Amino acid sequence: MPIHMQIDVWQGEISELEVDAIVVPANESLFMTSPIASAVKRRAGDEVERDAVSRGPIQAGSAVLSGAGRLAAAYLIHAVAVGHDLRADEQRLEAALDAALKLAEELGLQRLAIAPLGTERGVFSPSDAASLTLRVLARHAELPAALEAVVIAVGPAELAAYRSALESLRAEAR
Repeated sequence: MPIHMQIDVWQGEISELEVDAIVVPANESLFMTSPIASAVKRRAGDEVERDAVSRGPIQAGSAVLSGAGRLAAAYLIHAVAVGHDLRADEQRLEAALDAALKLAEELGLQRLAIAPLGTERGVFSPSDAASLTLRVLARHAELPAALEAVVIAVGPAELAAYRSALESLRAEAR
């Protein structure tokens, strides 16, 4: 099947990217307490957390949309891949990614940045999270209404795992 989406891995601060929306890891209450979400909130402003929290709580395996405050992106998508039980549940991680991508696709967005999901507090290893993330992205990339481009913004600790998973995906597509 043809891939209708460009997928890249980039090391850096996700809130610096000029995309249509940014996907950040969230907890069920939607407070932006993970290191990535906190960094995004510092740059975007406290109103993004208030906006998100007003839409919750939500279940693990789902996602919610909020404004993006002072970011270049128009939206933040808060994806709950890990519940309060801190259990590594592949179905929840995949469901949270599917929910985030569905929100972006329903809005007709073209460019999306995704932070690593599921790695909060060491629940999933970077390699397991990367493999699951790329599997979900590949499934969505086959859809005609797919996003144009997705950047997975990682830190140094996740870089090798996500690049390896992306190379595996590209090899399978050949």
